[in-house]
Amino acid sequence: MRVFIAGATGAVGSRLVPLLVAEGHEVTGTSRSEERLAAIERAGATGVVMDGLDAASVRRAVVAARPEAIVHQLTALAGGLELKHFDGGFAVTNELRTRGTDHLLAAAAELDSPRLVAQSFTGWPNERTGGPVKTEEDPLDSSPTGPSRETLAAIRYLERATTEAGGLALRYGGLYGPGNLLGRDGSRDGEILAMARARRFPIVGGGTGVWSLVHIDDAASATALALTRGAPGVYNIVDDDPAPVSEWLPDLARAIGAKPPRHLPAWAARPLIGEHGVAMMTTVRGSSNAKAKRELGWELAYPSWREGFRTGLG
Repeated sequence: MRVFIAGATGAVGSRLVPLLVAEGHEVTGTSRSEERLAAIERAGATGVVMDGLDAASVRRAVVAARPEAIVHQLTALAGGLELKHFDGGFAVTNELRTRGTDHLLAAAAELDSPRLVAQSFTGWPNERTGGPVKTEEDPLDSSPTGPSRETLAAIRYLERATTEAGGLALRYGGLYGPGNLLGRDGSRDGEILAMARARRFPIVGGGTGVWSLVHIDDAASATALALTRGAPGVYNIVDDDPAPVSEWLPDLARAIGAKPPRHLPAWAARPLIGEHGVAMMTTVRGSSNAKAKRELGWELAYPSWREGFRTGLG
């Protein structure tokens, strides 16, 4: 099929393009910059410059490609990890999840009902009460931390707009793997990996926050399946092994040959990482992947971060 990937040079998009080309799809991928089109074209796709916040730019690119499926991977996370001022770090991404989504849906409306698949996120958006692992049927956080309210509102908007248009919103867990914050790009560590190696990513409080992680190649494979499988709705794209920070962070340190992480009381961490950072370390909930495995027929190359940390960081 003809597939249009908005945001083809991001963490997942860059893995999705060659995967879809190998499966025989005709792929058009976008980037904000002319310089990054070469990577898309080396993977066997057609590269197009597109500004996701410019309605005319989006319409021009989408209509010219005439896709049978549109994959929304637009983000702007190049600024790194910003926990204390979380919404500030996600400001442009939030615009892409709202206005950018509107632009893609408006362009899609001019075509013959293309399949819609959009990137969302799971983990910290889950309600932070009740059991440690949530399904898609559980509510999102009704009392989010102050620094994350705008970002959660943008996630809600993207999911509602996508599903109301008959699409699938894929809630990726914490991504790890080559070219990501929690992975390596050649010999260069991503930000979280570098902080863990330098013992600057501590276990805060009891480290009781439960994270659901997923390797970027598994996220890409789930996205490829969603092009032809699954009813409209939201899907958690995470591995089989949700775990508290106190469990996965020491294992990450061992996997990269670093010293064990330091421990820091929540009261001492709050001035450094803010309310949202403390919540991510102590109260967030994980997510179940049962629906995605059942309805998409998804099989993971890395069912657990335990093996992924040893062999899949890059």
